[in-house]
Amino acid sequence: MSSVSPPPAGHPGSGLSRDEAPGGPTRSPRKRGGSSRKRGGGDRSMVPEADFQSYYGRPIVRPPVWTHDIAIYLFTGGLAAGSSLLAAGGQATGNAALRVAGRTTALGALGASTFFLIKDLGRPDRFLYMLRVAKPTSPMSMGTWLLSLFGGAAGVAAAAEVAPFLPDHGVLGLARKVLPPVGSAAGYGAAVLAPGLATYTAVLFADTAVPSWNAVYPDLPFMFAGSALASGAGVGLIAAPGRPARRMAVAGAAIELAAGHRVEHGYGMLSEPYTTGRPGKLLRAARILTVAGAVGAVVGRRSRVVSALAGVSLLAGSVLTRFGVFEGGVHSAEDPRYTVVPQREGLNKAGGNKVSGPAPTT
Repeated sequence: MSSVSPPPAGHPGSGLSRDEAPGGPTRSPRKRGGSSRKRGGGDRSMVPEADFQSYYGRPIVRPPVWTHDIAIYLFTGGLAAGSSLLAAGGQATGNAALRVAGRTTALGALGASTFFLIKDLGRPDRFLYMLRVAKPTSPMSMGTWLLSLFGGAAGVAAAAEVAPFLPDHGVLGLARKVLPPVGSAAGYGAAVLAPGLATYTAVLFADTAVPSWNAVYPDLPFMFAGSALASGAGVGLIAAPGRPARRMAVAGAAIELAAGHRVEHGYGMLSEPYTTGRPGKLLRAARILTVAGAVGAVVGRRSRVVSALAGVSLLAGSVLTRFGVFEGGVHSAEDPRYTVVPQREGLNKAGGNKVSGPAPTT
């Protein structure tokens, strides 16, 4: 009886060919439409579009583990910064109502920021541990120190507002005399620290490997700064509408909209997450609310109701801006396409050579 030897590996029927399933030969997958040559002559590329996937379906860049608590923290930090600038403006112009509204809102927003930051860290002692070292190259370290210093200044400034209600004699009487000038200096100190508090979170985002956060680093701080100004102006339009709050509203909205346009359209493919899906909807709504708030601040000079509605619109727009930027970055990290394509484009522009980094060693 003669035996039949199996076909060699790699030949059809062996079960080991690259395009075969273990049970036998299978046809190679082809696009519908036939052969690789057109009927009229000439070759037609049969290479399918790239399907950007990673090992085991995992993202190439690990998405941020932050929750929406951080998006709220972005807003409250900006609100605290903008409100302290509003208070300094009221202090400089002698507008007591504006000063009180700005100082109390700054202190309240700062308390909310501290709560959400500690909640994200998990334990309060982790916040204290970060104060043991001041590391200028770390946005998180600098942000923790900014938050702490700003909190001390804003707290003293807000405490000064209770001075008129203290008795004239004794220790409390001394506090009644000392608090106003100390509070005035603290209020200006908080205003000096406010720009750093408003923008350090943008630097922190841009310092990550998240593609659409890292790419927009030139404009994201300006976007956050404008949003902080607009939210502070919103408080002023609600509590004490006047020329300082209206000017601040227009300036903040202009900065936020200009920088936001760059973020959404100035970085090619990496701007795409900010214009599509849920992040795109959030940022479009934020833009509409910000424009409406700025227009309302200008045309509502004689109407307290219109001014208040404009303030609410600016605050809502600032909230949506922070959530839109947060979710846009998360989406870019989850999709491998936003990691692979920009890297390939960078290599192509460099002629296939390494763009940076040391030479390989053997």
